[in-house]
Amino acid sequence: MVDLQRLIAFCAMSLLLSAIPGPSVLFVVGRALAHGRRAALSSALGNALGGYALVVAVAFGLGTVVAQSALVFTAVKLCGAAYLIHLGVQALRSSAPEIGAAPPVPGRRRIWEGALVGVSNPKSIVFLMAVLPQFVDRDAGGVIVQMLVLGLAGALLQLLSDSTWGLTASAARTWFGRSPRRLTRLTRTGGATMIGLGATVALTGRPD
Repeated sequence: MVDLQRLIAFCAMSLLLSAIPGPSVLFVVGRALAHGRRAALSSALGNALGGYALVVAVAFGLGTVVAQSALVFTAVKLCGAAYLIHLGVQALRSSAPEIGAAPPVPGRRRIWEGALVGVSNPKSIVFLMAVLPQFVDRDAGGVIVQMLVLGLAGALLQLLSDSTWGLTASAARTWFGRSPRRLTRLTRTGGATMIGLGATVALTGRPD
């Protein structure tokens, strides 16, 4: 079982880190500005699922392979960066004349896109490897189960935080939607945000 005090401490740290604008927040905000509320919420859910997949990888030792191998680390990083840039370019190419005018994209696809971005973030792997084990009570046994439970709590808090950011950004998009020209500019701003985020991830060095 997970110690309650350790769980609360980990949740507090996760909530604090999730609330600070970073790659996860910028991705969801970019999707909200480019595509609206549903896309933002689906992306937040997918991103949280991708983040939890990293927790599972760290719990079973796979995260060590990525973190310690320069080749694997770089490959994962560049794949995530390339996909972010791809999504940003898609947003830039859309004119978005009015809200709801563009063909709807299935929610499952949005979730999958968010999960792919979340699971390909090597910075999250390094963070989880450095922080997650510190909150595990090894004397209590069930180390893997403790990591999975702690990681699940962190993922849920990340989902809550990212969704709040996404709803806030989508509310601004709704206001901008009263003017097709302003909405088009906002959509492209969201696309540019994702491209910039992808470039930042690509240029991020491997921690030693």
